Amino acid sequence: MKESILKTEKLVKIYGEASGDSSTTAVDGVNLEINKGEFLAIMGPSGSGKTTLLHLLGGIDKPTSGEVFINGEPISEMNGDELAVFRRKELGLVFQEFNLLDSLTVRENILIPMILEKKPIEEMEKKVKELATLFGITNILDKYTYHVSGGQMQRTAVSRALVNKPSILLADEPTGNLDSKSSTTIMECFEKVVEELQTTVLVVTHDVFAASYCKKVIFIKDGGIHSSIVRKGDRKQFLNQIMDNLAVLGGRVHDI
Repeated sequence: MKESILKTEKLVKIYGEASGDSSTTAVDGVNLEINKGEFLAIMGPSGSGKTTLLHLLGGIDKPTSGEVFINGEPISEMNGDELAVFRRKELGLVFQEFNLLDSLTVRENILIPMILEKKPIEEMEKKVKELATLFGITNILDKYTYHVSGGQMQRTAVSRALVNKPSILLADEPTGNLDSKSSTTIMECFEKVVEELQTTVLVVTHDVFAASYCKKVIFIKDGGIHSSIVRKGDRKQFLNQIMDNLAVLGGRVHDI
């Protein structure tokens, strides 16, 4: 039996007065269930609600109605302090902008969540070594972030997101600021996260190349789930399938 990590029920997000003419429904009644060990992408045209949906799933924003459950816990019912602690333990968040601290080394940036949890030094050192080895950044651990490349910064951000062994990793346009070589490296890192750490990974992206690394793609349009596809053949076949589905949504691929 598959273990559910994340589930939503009739999730709605409306900006502005719900009954007003100027209101915008960004997420419209989304029912979604993600199981342990899944590697999936969410795609859709600009303005389709994909980033808003990710923010609701990560507890960054609160829904107008409906609920998000992570490991059975309803996160919208938590207060600010409870949610901060819960997110630190159960959620890994990765963003396009990296969000690293320039005043800290790569090692120190990775350690921030463990320091906040007051973990033992031996445990912290062991975890940093494990992740740095997995993602090929051992040689830059003592460098400051402004001395490393964009791809290395994103691998540092992924390591930081994983350091507390979260149940699910949520990534918002993680390859958006990277060249094609670095994008490939990051998506291969996510493959390792799923295969070697058994962590669930959900990526929001407009990049068909990045999405082709996933095992499943969910397409949203006008705030709701439009369709989904599961990878069965090789990555090139899946990439073509993704492009075909995006064409059905009515947008040009480079606008998605």
